[in-house]
Amino acid sequence: MNLVMFSKHLQELSIEDAGKAAKGIGFDGLDLTVRPNGHITPDVVADALPRAVDALDKLGVAVPMITTALTDRDDAAEATFKAAQKCGIRYAKLGYWRYRQFGHLRTLVEEAKAGLKRLEPLLLETGVTGCLHIHSGDDLTGSAHVVADALEGTDPNALGAFLDPGHMTLEGGKSGWKIGMDALADRTRLVALKDFGWFRNETANGVTWTDKLVPLNEGIVRWGEVFDILKLMRFDGTISFHSEYQGGHSWRDLTTQEVIAQTRLDFAYMQPFLNKLR
Repeated sequence: MNLVMFSKHLQELSIEDAGKAAKGIGFDGLDLTVRPNGHITPDVVADALPRAVDALDKLGVAVPMITTALTDRDDAAEATFKAAQKCGIRYAKLGYWRYRQFGHLRTLVEEAKAGLKRLEPLLLETGVTGCLHIHSGDDLTGSAHVVADALEGTDPNALGAFLDPGHMTLEGGKSGWKIGMDALADRTRLVALKDFGWFRNETANGVTWTDKLVPLNEGIVRWGEVFDILKLMRFDGTISFHSEYQGGHSWRDLTTQEVIAQTRLDFAYMQPFLNKLR
């Protein structure tokens, strides 16, 4: 099992400093952003990714996975996955397909399947497993069951699922998250950790509710049950901490140093749950 920190939340730091911050908390490594506006951009990935992995390796920081925006086979996909192969990186988070409007779900699923089928040979060739991240909101992958449908008939060595109990609880309520984990149990390769709460807003037009990311010990996700299920699944893969504590979707807009401090608290809080998998 590898524990990594998502480098998106350390974006203002250099790759080396991001690695040092993650290692200082206790992580094994980084979930490195390799996408537009990421730590590494697709136009320079062929040279930049091996240099970054080499620099991090000298610090004792692993890169078992990367986060991309790829949804089809193109020049960026070719360069990214071949660079990942060169670096020994086995897993990559793929991009998203936007859910456009009601009545078009089946068309969108077919579009996604077509892109995945074009990616599949490249992933098999490079030994990288591309994973679909369960993400709440207007994304095709907001539903674990849609993801299971999209993955049907593909090679598990090429394509897998990236479970996110936080997003799955937001969309799945009382037990939908659990059923979603069941649906993807045999395809799960990665897990993300984040949590959320509902915040009440009173306006002249009435009351509304907004979901915001909160520290892992303050949210709605039932972590004990989540890890009991991961144990039943015999999950032993990479777990990425998504410390999304910046911007309006967070309960507080933290500085980078405050993100690091809060992640240290999150990391400590999760140890009893993680011990279930050790």
